[in-house]
Amino acid sequence: MLTLSPDLQTPLVSQIVDGLRGLIAGQVLKPGAKLPSIRAFAAAHGVSVFTVVEAYDRLVAQGWLVSRANAGFFVKRRGDEGASPGTGAPERPVPRFDARWYLKQIFENRNLPMKPGCGWLPHDWLFGDAVKRSMRQLSSDGPELDGYGLPHGHMALRMVVAESLAEHHLAVDADQVLLTQGSSQALDLVARRMVKPGDVVLVDDPGYPNLLFMLRFAGAQVVGVPRTATGYDLPALEALLAEHKPTVFFTQPRLQSPTCSVASVAHLHRLLQLAEQHHFMLVENDIYADMDPGVRPSLASLDQLNRVIYLGSFSKTISPNLRTGFLAARRDLLDELVQLKMISGLTSSEITERITFGVVTDGRWRKHLKSLRERLAEAHRTVGRRLLNLGFELFHEPEAGMYLWARHPDLPDSAELSKEATGAGIMLGPGQLFLVEPRPTGWLRFNVAFSQDERLWRFLEQRILLGQQVSE
Repeated sequence: MLTLSPDLQTPLVSQIVDGLRGLIAGQVLKPGAKLPSIRAFAAAHGVSVFTVVEAYDRLVAQGWLVSRANAGFFVKRRGDEGASPGTGAPERPVPRFDARWYLKQIFENRNLPMKPGCGWLPHDWLFGDAVKRSMRQLSSDGPELDGYGLPHGHMALRMVVAESLAEHHLAVDADQVLLTQGSSQALDLVARRMVKPGDVVLVDDPGYPNLLFMLRFAGAQVVGVPRTATGYDLPALEALLAEHKPTVFFTQPRLQSPTCSVASVAHLHRLLQLAEQHHFMLVENDIYADMDPGVRPSLASLDQLNRVIYLGSFSKTISPNLRTGFLAARRDLLDELVQLKMISGLTSSEITERITFGVVTDGRWRKHLKSLRERLAEAHRTVGRRLLNLGFELFHEPEAGMYLWARHPDLPDSAELSKEATGAGIMLGPGQLFLVEPRPTGWLRFNVAFSQDERLWRFLEQRILLGQQVSE
Protein backbone atom coordinates (compact mmCIF):
# COMPACT_ATOMS: atom_id res chain seq x y z
CA MET A 1 0.00 0.00 0.00
CA LEU A 2 2.81 2.40 0.95
CA THR A 3 6.59 2.57 0.65
CA LEU A 4 8.18 3.33 4.01
CA SER A 5 11.82 4.09 4.69
CA PRO A 6 13.35 3.92 8.18
CA ASP A 7 16.39 5.82 6.84
CA LEU A 8 14.45 9.06 6.34
CA GLN A 9 14.46 11.76 9.00
CA THR A 10 10.66 11.73 8.93
CA PRO A 11 9.41 9.30 11.63
CA LEU A 12 7.68 6.15 10.41
CA VAL A 13 4.43 7.21 12.08
CA SER A 14 4.42 10.46 10.10
CA GLN A 15 5.27 8.59 6.90
CA ILE A 16 2.23 6.34 7.39
CA VAL A 17 -0.07 9.26 8.26
CA ASP A 18 1.06 11.35 5.29
CA GLY A 19 0.93 8.40 2.92
CA LEU A 20 -2.57 7.30 3.88
CA ARG A 21 -3.86 10.86 3.76
CA GLY A 22 -2.50 11.12 0.22
CA LEU A 23 -4.19 7.88 -0.81
CA ILE A 24 -7.49 9.02 0.67
CA ALA A 25 -7.29 12.50 -0.85
CA GLY A 26 -6.44 10.97 -4.25
CA GLN A 27 -9.41 8.60 -4.00
CA VAL A 28 -7.14 5.56 -4.14
CA LEU A 29 -8.78 4.65 -0.84
CA LYS A 30 -12.50 5.31 -1.27
CA PRO A 31 -14.84 6.57 1.50
CA GLY A 32 -16.02 3.60 3.51
CA ALA A 33 -13.06 1.41 2.49
CA LYS A 34 -11.70 -0.80 5.25
CA LEU A 35 -7.99 -0.45 6.03
CA PRO A 36 -5.78 -3.45 6.76
CA SER A 37 -5.85 -4.54 10.38
CA ILE A 38 -3.11 -3.15 12.60
CA ARG A 39 -1.22 -6.45 12.63
CA ALA A 40 -1.64 -6.98 8.90
CA PHE A 41 -0.36 -3.47 8.10
CA ALA A 42 2.59 -3.91 10.47
CA ALA A 43 3.55 -7.26 8.95
CA ALA A 44 3.19 -6.00 5.38
CA HIS A 45 5.40 -2.95 5.95
CA GLY A 46 7.89 -4.34 8.45
CA VAL A 47 7.04 -1.91 11.28
CA SER A 48 5.92 -2.41 14.87
CA VAL A 49 2.23 -2.73 15.68
CA PHE A 50 2.54 0.25 18.03
CA THR A 51 3.76 2.42 15.15
CA VAL A 52 0.59 1.50 13.23
CA VAL A 53 -1.59 2.08 16.31
CA GLU A 54 -0.20 5.59 16.69
CA ALA A 55 -0.63 6.36 12.97
CA TYR A 56 -4.23 5.11 12.86
CA ASP A 57 -5.02 7.04 16.07
CA ARG A 58 -3.72 10.26 14.50
CA LEU A 59 -5.77 9.72 11.34
CA VAL A 60 -8.90 9.18 13.43
CA ALA A 61 -8.18 12.35 15.39
CA GLN A 62 -7.65 14.29 12.13
CA GLY A 63 -10.93 13.05 10.68
CA TRP A 64 -9.57 10.82 7.91
CA LEU A 65 -10.55 7.50 9.49
CA VAL A 66 -13.23 6.15 11.79
CA SER A 67 -12.74 3.31 14.26
CA ARG A 68 -15.57 0.83 14.71
CA ALA A 69 -15.64 -1.54 17.65
CA ASN A 70 -15.01 -5.17 16.65
CA ALA A 71 -14.80 -4.15 12.98
CA GLY A 72 -11.62 -2.16 12.37
CA PHE A 73 -10.66 1.15 10.74
CA PHE A 74 -12.49 2.67 7.76
CA VAL A 75 -12.02 5.70 5.52
CA LYS A 76 -14.43 8.33 6.81
CA ARG A 77 -17.42 9.16 4.62
CA ARG A 78 -18.33 12.83 4.13
CA GLY A 79 -21.34 13.73 6.23
CA ASP A 80 -21.40 10.26 7.75
CA GLU A 81 -20.04 10.09 11.28
CA GLY A 82 -20.47 6.40 11.73
CA ALA A 83 -22.82 4.46 9.48
CA SER A 84 -21.76 0.84 9.32
CA PRO A 85 -20.71 -0.20 5.78
CA GLY A 86 -23.60 -1.66 3.83
CA THR A 87 -26.18 -1.31 6.63
CA GLY A 88 -26.91 2.38 6.98
CA ALA A 89 -27.32 1.76 10.71
CA PRO A 90 -25.83 4.49 12.89
CA GLU A 91 -23.29 3.63 15.53
CA ARG A 92 -23.95 4.28 19.16
CA PRO A 93 -23.19 7.91 20.09
CA VAL A 94 -19.64 8.38 21.30
CA PRO A 95 -19.66 9.69 24.90
CA ARG A 96 -18.02 13.01 25.67
CA PHE A 97 -14.71 12.11 27.28
CA ASP A 98 -13.61 15.13 29.26
CA ALA A 99 -13.02 16.15 32.87
CA ARG A 100 -16.71 16.48 33.66
CA TRP A 101 -17.40 12.97 32.36
CA TYR A 102 -14.37 11.69 34.26
CA LEU A 103 -15.45 13.14 37.61
CA LYS A 104 -18.98 11.86 37.13
CA GLN A 105 -17.74 8.35 36.32
CA ILE A 106 -15.26 8.32 39.20
CA PHE A 107 -17.90 9.03 41.82
CA GLU A 108 -20.74 7.09 40.21
CA ASN A 109 -18.58 3.99 39.72
CA ARG A 110 -16.47 4.09 42.87
CA ASN A 111 -18.46 1.16 44.29
CA LEU A 112 -17.63 -1.11 41.35
CA PRO A 113 -15.89 -4.29 42.57
CA MET A 114 -12.71 -3.54 40.59
CA LYS A 115 -11.16 -0.07 40.24
CA PRO A 116 -7.86 -0.33 38.33
CA GLY A 117 -8.53 3.09 36.76
CA CYS A 118 -9.07 5.06 39.96
CA GLY A 119 -6.77 7.65 41.52
CA TRP A 120 -6.56 6.60 45.15
CA LEU A 121 -5.20 3.73 47.24
CA PRO A 122 -7.18 0.87 48.84
CA HIS A 123 -8.22 1.60 52.40
CA ASP A 124 -5.92 -1.08 53.83
CA TRP A 125 -2.92 0.59 52.15
CA LEU A 126 -3.57 3.85 54.00
CA PHE A 127 -2.77 4.90 57.58
CA GLY A 128 -6.24 4.37 59.06
CA ASP A 129 -5.08 3.38 62.53
CA ALA A 130 -3.18 6.63 62.95
CA VAL A 131 -6.23 8.60 61.78
CA LYS A 132 -8.34 6.92 64.47
CA ARG A 133 -5.69 7.58 67.13
CA SER A 134 -5.49 11.22 66.10
CA MET A 135 -9.26 11.60 66.20
CA ARG A 136 -9.43 10.07 69.68
CA GLN A 137 -6.66 12.37 70.87
CA LEU A 138 -8.38 15.39 69.38
CA SER A 139 -11.62 14.44 71.11
CA SER A 140 -9.97 13.88 74.48
CA ASP A 141 -7.97 17.12 74.35
CA GLY A 142 -11.16 19.09 73.79
CA PRO A 143 -9.68 22.07 71.91
CA GLU A 144 -12.00 24.91 71.05
CA LEU A 145 -13.19 24.11 67.55
CA ASP A 146 -16.39 26.12 67.46
CA GLY A 147 -14.88 29.09 65.58
CA TYR A 148 -12.95 29.58 62.35
CA GLY A 149 -9.39 28.41 61.86
CA LEU A 150 -6.52 30.60 60.73
CA PRO A 151 -6.60 31.74 57.08
CA HIS A 152 -3.17 30.18 56.51
CA GLY A 153 -4.26 26.95 58.24
CA HIS A 154 -3.28 25.20 61.48
CA MET A 155 0.09 26.58 62.56
CA ALA A 156 1.50 23.32 63.98
CA LEU A 157 0.87 21.47 60.70
CA ARG A 158 2.37 24.34 58.67
CA MET A 159 5.51 24.08 60.78
CA VAL A 160 5.69 20.32 60.11
CA VAL A 161 5.33 20.96 56.37
CA ALA A 162 8.07 23.59 56.45
CA GLU A 163 10.40 21.22 58.33
CA SER A 164 9.69 18.42 55.86
CA LEU A 165 10.41 20.69 52.89
CA ALA A 166 13.65 21.80 54.54
CA GLU A 167 14.73 18.12 54.69
CA HIS A 168 14.36 18.16 50.90
CA HIS A 169 16.46 21.32 50.54
CA LEU A 170 13.58 23.75 50.12
CA ALA A 171 14.06 26.51 52.69
CA VAL A 172 10.69 27.97 53.71
CA ASP A 173 9.17 29.43 56.85
CA ALA A 174 5.77 28.37 58.14
CA ASP A 175 4.32 31.70 56.98
CA GLN A 176 5.18 30.69 53.39
CA VAL A 177 2.93 27.62 53.67
CA LEU A 178 -0.79 27.76 52.97
CA LEU A 179 -2.99 24.80 53.91
CA THR A 180 -5.77 23.98 51.46
CA GLN A 181 -8.68 21.60 51.02
CA GLY A 182 -6.62 19.05 49.14
CA SER A 183 -4.34 19.83 46.22
CA SER A 184 -7.42 20.56 44.07
CA GLN A 185 -8.13 23.76 45.99
CA ALA A 186 -4.45 24.68 45.78
CA LEU A 187 -4.55 24.30 41.97
CA ASP A 188 -7.75 26.32 41.82
CA LEU A 189 -6.31 29.16 43.90
CA VAL A 190 -3.16 29.32 41.79
CA ALA A 191 -5.17 29.21 38.55
CA ARG A 192 -7.39 32.08 39.71
CA ARG A 193 -4.35 34.14 40.67
CA MET A 194 -2.12 33.35 37.68
CA VAL A 195 -4.48 32.87 34.72
CA LYS A 196 -6.55 35.46 32.89
CA PRO A 197 -8.90 34.84 29.94
CA GLY A 198 -6.88 34.46 26.75
CA ASP A 199 -3.62 33.52 28.49
CA VAL A 200 -1.60 30.67 27.03
CA VAL A 201 -1.02 28.06 29.75
CA LEU A 202 1.24 25.03 29.40
CA VAL A 203 0.33 21.65 30.90
CA ASP A 204 1.68 18.12 30.80
CA ASP A 205 0.30 16.03 27.93
CA PRO A 206 -1.09 13.60 28.95
CA GLY A 207 -2.03 15.19 32.24
CA TYR A 208 -4.67 15.78 34.93
CA PRO A 209 -8.23 16.01 33.50
CA ASN A 210 -9.63 18.19 36.27
CA LEU A 211 -6.84 20.74 35.83
CA LEU A 212 -7.53 20.92 32.08
CA PHE A 213 -11.19 21.67 32.72
CA MET A 214 -10.33 24.18 35.45
CA LEU A 215 -7.98 26.12 33.17
CA ARG A 216 -10.38 26.12 30.24
CA PHE A 217 -13.16 27.32 32.52
CA ALA A 218 -10.86 30.22 33.44
CA GLY A 219 -10.62 31.11 29.74
CA ALA A 220 -7.05 29.90 29.20
CA GLN A 221 -5.67 28.63 25.91
CA VAL A 222 -4.33 25.28 27.10
CA VAL A 223 -1.25 23.93 25.28
CA GLY A 224 0.15 20.48 25.98
CA VAL A 225 3.85 19.71 26.49
CA PRO A 226 4.51 16.06 25.57
CA ARG A 227 5.81 13.85 28.38
CA THR A 228 8.61 11.34 27.96
CA ALA A 229 9.87 8.61 30.28
CA THR A 230 12.61 11.00 31.49
CA GLY A 231 10.47 14.12 31.75
CA TYR A 232 9.68 16.38 28.81
CA ASP A 233 10.05 16.46 25.05
CA LEU A 234 12.40 19.44 25.26
CA PRO A 235 12.57 20.17 21.49
CA ALA A 236 8.76 20.23 21.39
CA LEU A 237 8.68 22.50 24.45
CA GLU A 238 11.16 24.94 22.92
CA ALA A 239 9.13 25.00 19.70
CA LEU A 240 5.99 25.79 21.69
CA LEU A 241 7.76 28.59 23.53
CA ALA A 242 8.90 30.07 20.22
CA GLU A 243 5.28 30.06 19.02
CA HIS A 244 3.47 31.08 22.21
CA LYS A 245 4.08 33.33 25.19
CA PRO A 246 2.81 31.28 28.12
CA THR A 247 2.21 32.86 31.49
CA VAL A 248 2.53 29.66 33.52
CA PHE A 249 3.33 25.96 33.19
CA PHE A 250 1.41 23.56 35.47
CA THR A 251 3.51 20.41 35.70
CA GLN A 252 4.09 17.25 37.72
CA PRO A 253 7.78 16.34 37.41
CA ARG A 254 7.73 13.41 39.87
CA LEU A 255 5.68 10.20 39.39
CA GLN A 256 3.38 12.08 37.06
CA SER A 257 -0.22 11.05 36.52
CA PRO A 258 -1.03 9.22 34.29
CA THR A 259 2.43 8.17 33.00
CA CYS A 260 4.29 7.88 36.34
CA SER A 261 7.32 9.34 34.55
CA VAL A 262 10.00 11.19 36.50
CA ALA A 263 11.78 14.24 35.10
CA SER A 264 15.56 13.99 35.25
CA VAL A 265 17.61 16.63 37.06
CA ALA A 266 18.92 17.82 33.69
CA HIS A 267 15.34 18.37 32.50
CA LEU A 268 14.48 20.28 35.69
CA HIS A 269 17.47 22.59 35.20
CA ARG A 270 16.59 23.18 31.55
CA LEU A 271 12.96 23.89 32.42
CA LEU A 272 14.02 26.52 34.95
CA GLN A 273 16.34 28.10 32.35
CA LEU A 274 13.49 28.27 29.83
CA ALA A 275 11.14 29.77 32.43
CA GLU A 276 13.66 32.50 33.14
CA GLN A 277 14.33 33.09 29.46
CA HIS A 278 10.66 33.23 28.43
CA HIS A 279 9.29 34.83 31.62
CA PHE A 280 6.74 32.26 32.76
CA MET A 281 5.97 30.79 36.17
CA LEU A 282 6.07 27.11 37.11
CA VAL A 283 3.48 25.37 39.28
CA GLU A 284 4.97 22.13 40.59
CA ASN A 285 2.30 19.63 41.63
CA ASP A 286 4.28 17.18 43.79
CA ILE A 287 1.45 15.24 45.43
CA TYR A 288 3.18 11.85 44.99
CA ALA A 289 6.45 12.90 46.65
CA ASP A 290 5.86 10.68 49.71
CA MET A 291 5.61 7.64 47.41
CA ASP A 292 9.07 8.23 45.94
CA PRO A 293 11.76 6.03 47.52
CA GLY A 294 14.50 8.05 45.82
CA VAL A 295 16.04 11.28 47.06
CA ARG A 296 15.87 13.76 44.24
CA PRO A 297 15.59 17.56 43.86
CA SER A 298 12.36 19.28 42.95
CA LEU A 299 11.90 22.34 40.77
CA ALA A 300 11.13 24.27 43.94
CA SER A 301 14.32 23.16 45.72
CA LEU A 302 16.45 24.11 42.70
CA ASP A 303 14.69 27.46 42.34
CA GLN A 304 13.87 28.23 46.00
CA LEU A 305 10.40 29.52 45.02
CA ASN A 306 11.62 32.31 42.77
CA ARG A 307 9.64 31.17 39.71
CA VAL A 308 8.04 28.08 41.26
CA ILE A 309 4.89 27.57 43.31
CA TYR A 310 5.03 24.20 45.07
CA LEU A 311 1.96 22.02 45.81
CA GLY A 312 1.69 18.95 48.03
CA SER A 313 -0.98 16.77 49.63
CA PHE A 314 -1.57 14.27 52.43
CA SER A 315 -4.69 12.82 50.82
CA LYS A 316 -2.88 10.16 48.77
CA THR A 317 -1.01 8.59 51.69
CA ILE A 318 -3.30 9.18 54.72
CA SER A 319 -6.89 9.36 53.48
CA PRO A 320 -8.65 11.10 50.56
CA ASN A 321 -11.45 12.01 52.98
CA LEU A 322 -9.19 14.27 55.03
CA ARG A 323 -8.74 16.63 52.04
CA THR A 324 -5.58 18.23 53.43
CA GLY A 325 -3.19 19.80 50.95
CA PHE A 326 -0.76 22.69 50.95
CA LEU A 327 1.18 25.08 48.78
CA ALA A 328 4.40 27.01 49.30
CA ALA A 329 5.25 30.23 47.50
CA ARG A 330 7.04 33.56 47.72
CA ARG A 331 5.56 35.70 50.47
CA ASP A 332 4.08 38.28 48.08
CA LEU A 333 2.31 35.58 46.08
CA LEU A 334 1.24 33.68 49.18
CA ASP A 335 -0.46 36.77 50.63
CA GLU A 336 -2.57 37.07 47.47
CA LEU A 337 -3.44 33.37 47.53
CA VAL A 338 -4.53 33.64 51.17
CA GLN A 339 -6.90 36.44 50.18
CA LEU A 340 -8.37 34.31 47.40
CA LYS A 341 -8.83 31.41 49.81
CA MET A 342 -10.71 33.65 52.23
CA ILE A 343 -12.92 35.06 49.46
CA SER A 344 -13.98 31.62 48.26
CA GLY A 345 -14.19 29.70 51.54
CA LEU A 346 -12.89 31.79 54.46
CA THR A 347 -10.67 29.06 55.98
CA SER A 348 -10.00 25.37 55.52
CA SER A 349 -11.09 22.89 58.19
CA GLU A 350 -8.96 23.13 61.32
CA ILE A 351 -10.44 19.83 62.48
CA THR A 352 -9.05 17.88 59.52
CA GLU A 353 -5.79 19.82 59.74
CA ARG A 354 -5.40 18.86 63.43
CA ILE A 355 -6.18 15.24 62.61
CA THR A 356 -3.57 15.32 59.84
CA PHE A 357 -1.06 16.87 62.24
CA GLY A 358 -1.66 13.99 64.67
CA VAL A 359 -1.02 11.46 61.89
CA VAL A 360 2.21 12.95 60.53
CA THR A 361 3.63 13.34 64.04
CA ASP A 362 2.67 9.76 64.93
CA GLY A 363 5.75 7.68 65.74
CA ARG A 364 4.84 5.18 63.01
CA TRP A 365 4.39 7.70 60.18
CA ARG A 366 7.80 7.19 58.57
CA LYS A 367 7.50 3.42 58.93
CA HIS A 368 4.12 3.60 57.19
CA LEU A 369 5.61 5.52 54.26
CA LYS A 370 8.49 3.05 53.94
CA SER A 371 6.07 0.12 53.95
CA LEU A 372 3.82 1.84 51.41
CA ARG A 373 6.71 2.46 49.02
CA GLU A 374 7.80 -1.17 49.24
CA ARG A 375 4.25 -2.38 48.64
CA LEU A 376 3.86 -0.12 45.61
CA ALA A 377 7.20 -1.26 44.17
CA GLU A 378 6.13 -4.90 44.42
CA ALA A 379 2.75 -4.11 42.85
CA HIS A 380 4.53 -2.32 39.98
CA ARG A 381 6.69 -5.36 39.30
CA THR A 382 3.73 -7.76 39.41
CA VAL A 383 1.32 -5.69 37.32
CA GLY A 384 4.02 -4.61 34.86
CA ARG A 385 5.05 -8.22 34.27
CA ARG A 386 1.46 -9.30 33.66
CA LEU A 387 0.84 -6.44 31.23
CA LEU A 388 4.00 -7.28 29.29
CA ASN A 389 3.05 -10.96 29.18
CA LEU A 390 -0.27 -9.95 27.57
CA GLY A 391 1.56 -7.91 24.91
CA PHE A 392 1.10 -4.43 26.35
CA GLU A 393 3.62 -1.65 25.77
CA LEU A 394 4.60 0.19 28.97
CA PHE A 395 5.37 3.91 28.71
CA HIS A 396 7.66 3.76 31.74
CA GLU A 397 8.53 1.29 34.52
CA PRO A 398 9.36 3.38 37.60
CA GLU A 399 8.54 0.75 40.27
CA ALA A 400 7.23 3.65 42.35
CA GLY A 401 4.08 5.72 42.55
CA MET A 402 0.58 4.51 41.75
CA TYR A 403 0.31 4.12 37.99
CA LEU A 404 1.37 2.32 34.85
CA TRP A 405 0.52 3.88 31.46
CA ALA A 406 0.10 1.12 28.90
CA ARG A 407 -1.47 0.20 25.57
CA HIS A 408 -2.09 -2.94 23.53
CA PRO A 409 -2.13 -3.13 19.71
CA ASP A 410 -5.33 -5.20 19.74
CA LEU A 411 -7.16 -2.74 22.03
CA PRO A 412 -7.03 0.44 19.91
CA ASP A 413 -9.90 2.32 21.61
CA SER A 414 -9.61 2.47 25.40
CA ALA A 415 -12.88 4.42 25.64
CA GLU A 416 -14.85 1.60 24.05
CA LEU A 417 -12.99 -0.89 26.22
CA SER A 418 -13.83 1.12 29.33
CA LYS A 419 -17.54 1.14 28.53
CA GLU A 420 -17.48 -2.64 28.20
CA ALA A 421 -15.45 -2.97 31.39
CA THR A 422 -18.03 -1.01 33.39
CA GLY A 423 -20.60 -3.64 32.47
CA ALA A 424 -18.22 -6.27 33.90
CA GLY A 425 -17.85 -4.34 37.17
CA ILE A 426 -14.46 -2.82 36.27
CA MET A 427 -13.54 0.88 36.37
CA LEU A 428 -10.77 1.53 33.83
CA GLY A 429 -8.88 4.76 33.11
CA PRO A 430 -9.23 5.43 29.34
CA GLY A 431 -6.42 7.47 27.86
CA GLN A 432 -8.67 10.04 26.15
CA LEU A 433 -9.44 11.56 29.53
CA PHE A 434 -5.84 12.58 30.09
CA LEU A 435 -5.04 14.06 26.67
CA VAL A 436 -5.04 17.82 26.16
CA GLU A 437 -6.84 17.27 22.84
CA PRO A 438 -8.99 14.17 23.44
CA ARG A 439 -8.90 11.61 20.63
CA PRO A 440 -9.32 7.85 20.33
CA THR A 441 -6.29 6.11 21.79
CA GLY A 442 -5.32 2.74 23.17
CA TRP A 443 -3.51 4.12 26.22
CA LEU A 444 -4.88 3.17 29.64
CA ARG A 445 -3.91 4.22 33.16
CA PHE A 446 -3.59 1.28 35.56
CA ASN A 447 -3.52 1.88 39.31
CA VAL A 448 -1.17 -0.91 40.38
CA ALA A 449 -2.69 -1.14 43.86
CA PHE A 450 -6.10 -1.97 42.35
CA SER A 451 -4.87 -4.24 39.55
CA GLN A 452 -4.45 -7.49 41.49
CA ASP A 453 -7.88 -9.02 40.85
CA GLU A 454 -7.83 -12.06 38.53
CA ARG A 455 -11.17 -11.00 37.03
CA LEU A 456 -9.47 -7.94 35.54
CA TRP A 457 -6.87 -10.11 33.79
CA ARG A 458 -9.48 -12.54 32.48
CA PHE A 459 -11.43 -9.59 31.05
CA LEU A 460 -8.32 -8.18 29.34
CA GLU A 461 -7.31 -11.58 27.95
CA GLN A 462 -10.79 -12.07 26.47
CA ARG A 463 -10.84 -8.61 24.89
CA ILE A 464 -7.36 -9.06 23.41
CA LEU A 465 -8.33 -12.45 21.95
CA LEU A 466 -11.46 -10.93 20.40
CA GLY A 467 -9.41 -8.05 19.00
CA GLN A 468 -6.94 -10.46 17.43
CA GLN A 469 -9.76 -12.43 15.82
CA VAL A 470 -11.22 -9.23 14.33
CA SER A 471 -7.85 -8.11 12.94
CA GLU A 472 -7.05 -11.41 11.25
